[in-house]
Amino acid sequence: MTVHTEDAAMHGELLEPITPEGRELLRLIETHRPAIAEAAPGNDRNGTFPREVFEGLRKDGVLGATVPSVLGGLGVDRLHDVSLALLKVAEADASTALALHMQLSRALTLTYEWRTGPAHARALAERLLRGMGSGESVVPTGVKDIPRDRRPTTLTPADDGGWLLSGGKTLVSLAPIATDFAVYAQTRVPGERPLSAMAVLTRDTPGLTVLDNWDGLGMRASGTVDILFEDCRIAPEDVVLRGPAGEQDLAMLAGQTVSSVTMLGIYTGIAQSAREIAVSAILRKGTADAAAARTLVAGMDARLFTMRAAVAAALATSDRLSYDDTSDPQKRGPAMMTPFQCAKMMVNQMAPSIVFDAQTLIGGASFVASHPLARLYRDVRAGGFMQPYTFVDAVDYLSAQALGPVRNG
Repeated sequence: MTVHTEDAAMHGELLEPITPEGRELLRLIETHRPAIAEAAPGNDRNGTFPREVFEGLRKDGVLGATVPSVLGGLGVDRLHDVSLALLKVAEADASTALALHMQLSRALTLTYEWRTGPAHARALAERLLRGMGSGESVVPTGVKDIPRDRRPTTLTPADDGGWLLSGGKTLVSLAPIATDFAVYAQTRVPGERPLSAMAVLTRDTPGLTVLDNWDGLGMRASGTVDILFEDCRIAPEDVVLRGPAGEQDLAMLAGQTVSSVTMLGIYTGIAQSAREIAVSAILRKGTADAAAARTLVAGMDARLFTMRAAVAAALATSDRLSYDDTSDPQKRGPAMMTPFQCAKMMVNQMAPSIVFDAQTLIGGASFVASHPLARLYRDVRAGGFMQPYTFVDAVDYLSAQALGPVRNG
């Protein structure tokens, strides 16, 4: 006989935390949601980062939520609970949720490095995690190179045995309050093949510039800016070398999943918020008996259920496999990434349609920039541009699982 545990039921609903640590995180977030919601309209309008909100989150330990408790954090290690927490923040303000995601996901991946990496990587991860757990460190990640540079961010050998970092990263959320940056780069050593690497540098490193250049259509208060590096000196112990640059390593898909899958909660939260705004409005106006209204609401609820189920299933798979050291890493990576991409594709299709239907129910008033649904419609569009993967890359990845890679020629 199959045993249906409470843990499994909550996984399938994405409605409740499944660990005591997750419940504590959600409790803390609930105390901040009124302030997050109150600050959201003005910050969106002006494109300003909610520094006061994040100061409150820092004081209450939210910024160290995914740091192991032995290193000073709350010890939230279930991706389900992290995604649910982001969902609840996004219901109040998606920009705040996106910025918070940068900190929480970085601690999750650093924790894996701390537990399984080589000695110097473990030491670097522990130093960063202790700072994040105490609330002293904020560590966003720079992944995407600035397109105009048309060259990767590079690490070249320095004369002191360390490295020089040059280049630039774009779309770095949470940057306005960052104390450190974790930057993905490629080595450039004469006579050697370039390697992928992660370099960590403090905000006050000479040659590092944090620009104030974000003017996005949505997620306007997320502090998503460009950062530039000009021969930034980095100690050898602050660089973790990976495999050959540009070479696909299926094992790396596991880390990419852990760092990004919880973000699906943000766009689910946006859709849920839009549905609540619309339903409250038609009940208040007394138009709930209209056939069109009832049809749209039923459709929104069905899509929300589908989204939550898809996201919860992807999170359950990731939670089950993320610390499974017994399976083949080359198989574990795709086993985590594939359900993530299936769920992401559904969220990217359904969440904007739910917000659009909510606007249809409200009418022309929602087309005014100051209306909450206008902000949600702009914010929800960001999901389709988030890596991994954008729509085209997701299609290539998912279709290759069934049909094999595209044969050129």
